[in-house]
Amino acid sequence: MGFVERKESDEHKDRNIENSGADSEVEDSGGAPPKINRNMSESSVCATEDEDEEDVQGKLQIGPRRTLKEQYEADKDDESLMRWKEQLLGAVDINTVAETLDPEVKILSLAIVSPGRPNLVLPIPDNGKIKGTWFTLKEGSRYTIKFTFQVHNNIVSGLKYTNTVWKTGLKVDRTKEMIGTFSPQHELYTHQIPEDIAPSGILARGSYSAKTKFVDDDNKCYLELNYTFDIKKEWQSS
Repeated sequence: MGFVERKESDEHKDRNIENSGADSEVEDSGGAPPKINRNMSESSVCATEDEDEEDVQGKLQIGPRRTLKEQYEADKDDESLMRWKEQLLGAVDINTVAETLDPEVKILSLAIVSPGRPNLVLPIPDNGKIKGTWFTLKEGSRYTIKFTFQVHNNIVSGLKYTNTVWKTGLKVDRTKEMIGTFSPQHELYTHQIPEDIAPSGILARGSYSAKTKFVDDDNKCYLELNYTFDIKKEWQSS
């Protein structure tokens, strides 16, 4: 989901994220949030496609992987880094979090939000394979994608949303949205991507195929969805 008439650049822009607090510390610390130490795990890496190679090839092998408690207790002599960690963790009690290396991110809901109409909540199958047409967009309509997710076990660093769209076998759009870095907590996180405008006209109408993925800095994939959708003259009747 995401289209050629995008109003803003897709290149890793900072976004306001509800409930996060991770990115709000950037102004206070005078720079970008520190990178969480990670090493890529081969078992968790998404299947590589041509459009994802820039993400994998640009990675650095940085530091050993650490549990949440180990990450918090490291670099205690760096005051600015410790302030950022405290801001990121908020009320999280590191002594009650499972001492595991891998974060767990669960995408709980996806919805299409368009002015003047009810949100279109999209069901997420467990296997990521969606049968039939997942949804219909009205040509020329303004819309955004809103999703909620939960993080467990460890900090997830550099969570990203990517979406690629094809029509008649040709790639027509590629969206990449940096969501942010999040600590494990019981409360849900919510994020909404920038507004898009669906293309219009006779050539824009028809069926599209798409792939949506949620990945982190390790290229660990938490959800991959393969689906088709339609663009028509009107919204689909409920």
